[in-house]
Amino acid sequence: MTPDIAKFVFIMMAVGWYLVRYRYARRARREKVLRSARGPRENTLLLISLTGLGIVPFVYIATAAPHFASYVFRPAQAWLGVFVAVAALVMFRLTHRALGRNWSISLDVRENHHLITDGIYRKIRHPMYSAFWLWALAQALLLPNLVAGFAGLVGFGTLFFGRVAREEQMMLGTFGDEYREYMARTGRIMPRLF
Repeated sequence: MTPDIAKFVFIMMAVGWYLVRYRYARRARREKVLRSARGPRENTLLLISLTGLGIVPFVYIATAAPHFASYVFRPAQAWLGVFVAVAALVMFRLTHRALGRNWSISLDVRENHHLITDGIYRKIRHPMYSAFWLWALAQALLLPNLVAGFAGLVGFGTLFFGRVAREEQMMLGTFGDEYREYMARTGRIMPRLF
């Protein structure tokens, strides 16, 4: 493992993300949105996440900037990053496959929207967020730069903590007791142990 291979893995993770998302985004656009929480707050959270998971690491890959934040590359750490990147893409794919046309980049309730509780959603309420936490962890492991490596954790963390409670409120408002029961038996981003 070399720094260039680690950077290549990160780029391939982004390409894989795009290939998975593109197909489902096209399908989801055909479904009418009934309720949405889109607005300045949501757009700001998405931009912060994009900056941390995309813009900052790609600037680093292209320019090695910021130079002051770089540290010695550790091959074992990068190999762990490869494993986590694969796990992130698998989780991402399983989530999109389970959601189908219910998927949305934002907090939307679509026409004919139904609560997904099977597949990857059987044990985890927000596996898409789990996939992005894995992405951010893979980024930190693959890119030996304190700013570029950890930007994903900060950027996505901001989106997650700024959005997840609102998303669950929207789901409770849409599905009521069915969602309450679902919340009681599932973990938010990891399966419940007990």
